[in-house]
Amino acid sequence: MISLSHRINAFEKLGNDLLKVSDANSDTEFENKFMNSLNTEVSEAALNNGWFVEDNVRFMLKSIAQSLSKKNLTKWLEPYMENLASNDGNKVIGVVMAGNIPMVGFHDLMCILISGNKLFAKLSSDDNKLIPSIANLLTDIEPGFSDYITFTSGKLEKIDAIIATGSDNSSRYFEYYFGKYPNIIRKNRNGIAVLDGNETNNQMTGLKDDIFMYYGLGCRNISHLFVPLNYDFTPLLDLISQDKSIAEHHKYFNNYEYNKAIYLVNGNQHLDSGNLMLVENTNFSNPVSVLSYEYYTDVDEVNKNLKNNKDKVQCIVAGNDMVDNSIPFGTSQSPQLWDYADGVDTMEFLSGI
Repeated sequence: MISLSHRINAFEKLGNDLLKVSDANSDTEFENKFMNSLNTEVSEAALNNGWFVEDNVRFMLKSIAQSLSKKNLTKWLEPYMENLASNDGNKVIGVVMAGNIPMVGFHDLMCILISGNKLFAKLSSDDNKLIPSIANLLTDIEPGFSDYITFTSGKLEKIDAIIATGSDNSSRYFEYYFGKYPNIIRKNRNGIAVLDGNETNNQMTGLKDDIFMYYGLGCRNISHLFVPLNYDFTPLLDLISQDKSIAEHHKYFNNYEYNKAIYLVNGNQHLDSGNLMLVENTNFSNPVSVLSYEYYTDVDEVNKNLKNNKDKVQCIVAGNDMVDNSIPFGTSQSPQLWDYADGVDTMEFLSGI
């Protein structure tokens, strides 16, 4: 079994290598063949999944790399050190990985391996090259991990526990087939933004990134706004309309034109920036290219609403501390290691199996 210190050091070294790849381009040549292989997969990711444009994939890679600093790893793992040191590593953890945004399954992979357990993962067909390429780089750093990582396109069998990420619909399937195992089953979640009308230009630019990164496909993307009564949307619409690259992406723009046609045919009131539509309703979840909003007069009511709907919320961005558990604008797509999906502590779950 790999010692705990070696496991942690391997991920710190992985972070250093991933950072180099994230800053590279398609023509960069590394001495390490596994870094070259990963760089090729990053450069060609859009050939496998049209949503995975190279800039977005490198952004995710850099976000992962920066999270794997020695300081972050130490802070993250400190509460679990006693359990980690005593883990005998004989548990096989099945993982159903999502493929909505690049490498979204990496955090589960990392939690399982650092906890001393074995990963048995079913990859999404939408993202079946990047994670294995990272795993190859990791096993080059620490060869002992090769006995702890298995990917499959078939059924997840002979497992001790399961972590499955999907939609509200797929979660019912997961619960039916995997309910007999200790499990974490994740459903739809959404990013929420609360505005007070006094946001700076930098904060608004951050909000735009929180909306558009990965074309809005992530559970941490902002899909719903709370705005004060009589809020002026003009500055936000002007800022959003300047992002021409969004409208130039054919898959995104097809969704935009489709949803726009539906709103026009049905006579639905909406605001249109030319690449995004804003509609007034209380839905936290919306189609690609649609952002919903609702007005508020009392921020305490917003906090109450968010608390009552916490099972639908992945993260909340706001410009000040008026909203409970909020993070700054522009940071929704750079979660910390301890920002667990759906608020379920994966490391605590693994230590209890």
